[in-house]
Amino acid sequence: MASTERRPVVLLIENEPIQMMVLSDLIEEAGCDVVEATTAAKAIHILEQRTDIRVVVADLDVRGSVMGLQLAAMIRDRWPPIEMILTGAVKPDLSSIPARGVFHDKPFDQGKLVQSIRTFVSAEH
Repeated sequence: MASTERRPVVLLIENEPIQMMVLSDLIEEAGCDVVEATTAAKAIHILEQRTDIRVVVADLDVRGSVMGLQLAAMIRDRWPPIEMILTGAVKPDLSSIPARGVFHDKPFDQGKLVQSIRTFVSAEH
């Protein structure tokens, strides 16, 4: 990779420190830069400030004023081009996941999660 080439940027929304570290490593393994948010409010603020985020990886159980699938729906409405990978200990009604979003159960298959990230960042919009 040329040093002038920018890596895709992924926003990670996770409030558990260990999970944050594991997921950050996986996102970097997928060839992306990571921006971290521990609350829904911080995530929304980051999305409002940055235009380079391609994918959001979000824990549906994260604390904040907007929870889980509501946050995913808000991201889909306000930032339609952003792809979403959702994680959680409890599988939601999959029909409630926003268009083009995917869900990975916890504990997740790390290889499948990395592949989902790579698929989204390599897709042309």
